[in-house]
Amino acid sequence: MPVQQLTEFLDHAGVEYMCLSHPPAFTAQELAHHVKIAGDRVVKTVILELDGKMTMLVMPATWRIRWDRLSQILDTDFVDLADEQEFQDRFPNCEAGAMPPFGNLFDMSVFCAEALTEQPELAFAAGSHTESVHMKTADFLSLVQPMVLSQGFMKPGARKPAWLTKCRPRPAALGEPRVADLAGY
Repeated sequence: MPVQQLTEFLDHAGVEYMCLSHPPAFTAQELAHHVKIAGDRVVKTVILELDGKMTMLVMPATWRIRWDRLSQILDTDFVDLADEQEFQDRFPNCEAGAMPPFGNLFDMSVFCAEALTEQPELAFAAGSHTESVHMKTADFLSLVQPMVLSQGFMKPGARKPAWLTKCRPRPAALGEPRVADLAGY
């Protein structure tokens, strides 16, 4: 059964939703595979530390965070993944890594990738790795009222930024010492 706090909240709000049981899914992309829906419709819930405060970021399962742009759009010098041990107590009755994207239920601000708002329906972990909730995106947005971000994310298949690509060391010229030789290795 999905985390009781979530189902009570959804029932009280009078929104339609569906709970599904499925094989264990430890990532949002695995959840998409098990429930057979596009990864762009599955919510990845990421807990961030933003200037020393825990916040929730929700984005499509297939997308990645662009840390440089996210930091810029949030106008902060410090944004990082939160340590799971530090926030696990905030999600009672939820399995680690299966937090539903309702930060408002857990006293957290919620930031949402604009790409999720363009989907008709969403699916997300419901506090367990074997259960998910499926609901209309409009209902999710109305209930959570996240701050919608249009930047800070990378679509699947997009080119990596230059600073992420690995630089190949240039071959040493004949007679030029190699770094390993200089380090005494």
